[in-house]
Amino acid sequence: MTLGFPPVKEGMCIGLLGGSFDPAHDGHALITREALKRFGLDEVWWLVSPGNPLKERGPAPMEQRLARARLEMQHPRVRVTDLESKLGTRFTYATLAALVARYPGVRFVWLMGADNLASFHRWENWRDIMELVPIGVLARPGQRTSARLSPAARRYLRYRYRGREAARLCNAVAPAWVFVNVPMADISSSEIRASGAWKKG
Repeated sequence: MTLGFPPVKEGMCIGLLGGSFDPAHDGHALITREALKRFGLDEVWWLVSPGNPLKERGPAPMEQRLARARLEMQHPRVRVTDLESKLGTRFTYATLAALVARYPGVRFVWLMGADNLASFHRWENWRDIMELVPIGVLARPGQRTSARLSPAARRYLRYRYRGREAARLCNAVAPAWVFVNVPMADISSSEIRASGAWKKG
């Protein structure tokens, strides 16, 4: 089932959580619920990507991953989407730029786990991402120190909001980011795949 472009109201603040979701799991759902609460978001959109450019092997078919994601994340303010496929984008910056252009009255916040912040400087156009939309970083087990000492965190240190200011992120002008500690499920998609509990096709 292919999904359309979500309807929005002007002035909404929407968190974007991207990834291959291969498969979606409790950790993704927990990050999403915490982001809704901590950052004062109106909605969160899951951007189920056609494939991760940093990974050699392709993910399970899109329809399979979308179906699993919809089962995993059932919340009235969360939308599971295939927007990257619709937009024809492969890298995060291109996706964000396309969404910002398509929804001029909407404020977007990019969401990611602290493990992504640790390697963020390897992403395509990562500085442009930082300067396009505010970023909400949610801590995952074992990743707090490496994330805080990462090249991206050091470079944009003066634009960091304190955790208690997280609710201000929606109204912040990029570059702006916040790092919040949240209770996290210590689970990953790669562990689920390795266990044999997730089979492609």
